[in-house]
Amino acid sequence: MNYNLTEVLARFGISGSASRYGNGHINDTYLTDDGKYILQRINANVFKNPDDVMNNILAVTKHMRESLKKLGRDYERETMTVINTVGGKPYYLTEEGDFFRVYLFISDTITYQMVEDPEIFYNAAKAFGDFQKMIADFPADKLNETIKDFHNTKVRYENFKNSVAQNKSGRAEEVEEEIKFVTDREHYCDVVNQAIKDKTVPLRVTHNDTKLNNVLMDKETGKGVCVIDLDTVMPGSLLYDCGDSLRFGTNTAKEDEADLSKVSCSLEYFEAFTKGFMEVMSDTMTEKEIELLPFSAILMTFECGMRFLADHIDGDTYFRISRPNHNLDRARNQFKLVYDMEQKLPQMKEIVNKYR
Repeated sequence: MNYNLTEVLARFGISGSASRYGNGHINDTYLTDDGKYILQRINANVFKNPDDVMNNILAVTKHMRESLKKLGRDYERETMTVINTVGGKPYYLTEEGDFFRVYLFISDTITYQMVEDPEIFYNAAKAFGDFQKMIADFPADKLNETIKDFHNTKVRYENFKNSVAQNKSGRAEEVEEEIKFVTDREHYCDVVNQAIKDKTVPLRVTHNDTKLNNVLMDKETGKGVCVIDLDTVMPGSLLYDCGDSLRFGTNTAKEDEADLSKVSCSLEYFEAFTKGFMEVMSDTMTEKEIELLPFSAILMTFECGMRFLADHIDGDTYFRISRPNHNLDRARNQFKLVYDMEQKLPQMKEIVNKYR
């Protein structure tokens, strides 16, 4: 569906138009021509209830703004600002069921698609840790679950098995080796769930999509300014956030690199993230959270690869693709990274213990 962005922006009292911006898999993002606002079309196939999404974002950003004010920090720069429509709503819902929202653009910042320097990853880790600190006293049960069972790996595994059984695209027979890779690791799926159930891992407000490119970094200092893309902020485990960052940031290749010889887990980057995050958060983490931190990288990488493979088998209905077998390349990439992390788990544990 092609929308007239000038008409959409007018719903928010903004004149002019906008151009494509960023590299998101799920939503469509635009920057207004005057460089003042970010406009996003939210994928209604993924986020089916705009009220739940926006209520979470408004609640969390309000809480963070108040926390930052008390600390004398720049709340307009360090958290996102939602712009309402002319009718006073935080989003515009189209007749087709898509919804648009607008944020103030945070200037003089950059994002990175890949870790190019350990210092970048260290600063991103501190930003994610700081995000956790700002919302540590926000009650998790006050937030909506915007995507049910988003990081419930046990449920993801059951969904994966259903995808294989249904084999909608007829591709399952071509990826038997990859399917076996997943089924051989079924025992990973309930480790964090069980720790949450026995309360050794607390339920927290978590971001749940902590890729490097979801941190705006200051152009001059290189330090983290603001954590963005809050659609999946909801109750969860700190381990999901750490694990997903490590999945993305320690990979020595791009997430969709098809040449698997380039894919490995950088222990240098693992240490940079661990150092930055634990400098901010170690005093509030439980023993079990610290113990499972290295495993969380394996778990989130395994979960992501499993989701890419399921989408390939389903016929590429969830993740945006730009070439044939794109999701299969992504899945193989993640599985190679899982295997490498498994081999390096002892060293990863040593690094975590160094900064506890």
